[in-house]
Amino acid sequence: MAPQVIYVTSEGLVKLQDELKHLKEVKRIEIAEKLKEAISFWDLSENAEYEEARNEQAQVEKKILDLEEQLKHVEIITEESHSWGAVWMWAEVEIKLVDGKDKEVYVIVWTTEADILANPPRISNDSPIGKGLMGKKKGQKIKVRAPSGEVQYEITNVK
Repeated sequence: MAPQVIYVTSEGLVKLQDELKHLKEVKRIEIAEKLKEAISFWDLSENAEYEEARNEQAQVEKKILDLEEQLKHVEIITEESHSWGAVWMWAEVEIKLVDGKDKEVYVIVWTTEADILANPPRISNDSPIGKGLMGKKKGQKIKVRAPSGEVQYEITNVK
């Protein structure tokens, strides 16, 4: 199976690269120091500090491998990358419940860039709403499965 392309903005790519650099150049050194200190306590079989440092080391190494794999499959999204009018990565989308008046605005981003607290909120293209919106245009309706049941939205604007 072909690897999944990971769509990011230039800003998102820099964040991924910075996180990888921090893990390799800072976290690895911090963990090595923790291991060195824990080993100095001698009895490694009952050494909680040693066990904790080893677990942290394993988590950091896994995260490094994951980030390196993601960076192999990155495609940078720019304004020229997609057709205007359709919902695509980094599009600002205004939607409303079909039977409601209140409108919500979201920006569609890759999972690594999602931030629900941003203004407007950035939602992943892998989220239920994000998946439903991708490729759709103003005026189209989408159905989204929510814990409370199926919800229908209408796209009122795409920027």
